[in-house]
Amino acid sequence: MNPFESGPSSLGQRIHVTGNSCTGKSTLAARLARARGFPVVELDALNWLPNWVGLNATDPAEFERRIRAATAGDAWIVAGSYTGFCQRTFWPRLQTVLWLDLPLPILLVRVLRRSWRRSRSRELLWGTNRERFWPQLMVWRKEDSLIWWVATQQSRKRRQMRRIMSSADYAHICFLRLGSSAEIERFGAAMETHPPPPPFSPTP
Repeated sequence: MNPFESGPSSLGQRIHVTGNSCTGKSTLAARLARARGFPVVELDALNWLPNWVGLNATDPAEFERRIRAATAGDAWIVAGSYTGFCQRTFWPRLQTVLWLDLPLPILLVRVLRRSWRRSRSRELLWGTNRERFWPQLMVWRKEDSLIWWVATQQSRKRRQMRRIMSSADYAHICFLRLGSSAEIERFGAAMETHPPPPPFSPTP
């Protein structure tokens, strides 16, 4: 399948946009949702409680319950990573993975820009939390620094995704890797320029 020539319907009804932090997962998922008319499931919104308490660490069973409930329908677009949780919950029904795999230098610049903007505007994240800029620079404090997280997870996430893509367990999923900002933009624009498909029929 050529994703730049096929319409949005070629992606199926159940799509997962994944990748490292600051790759643009939420942005692309929102564009696809507008093109398809499907709901977006933000995994971070399901995971983060007030004061940056993550269910993935404190109550994984509840996090999985939330993911299963949010993806119980026949059509959705999931944005986020949490690969192990996704594999256990909705990947058996998943149709397409869009893997945003941008170069590390671009991601580090994006981390700094986004964190600075959010810190200056005191933007609320997932209703309850605010991001601080200066802790991102403290790479020796790995629990606080998104720069540390992005830099150390890049190679691991790439190795993990390549293993997954070659696994027979996920042969039912179409994997599309988008490896540059230009490619992601072209893909999003291609999906938006095609007319919406006819209403889908629920999967038996």
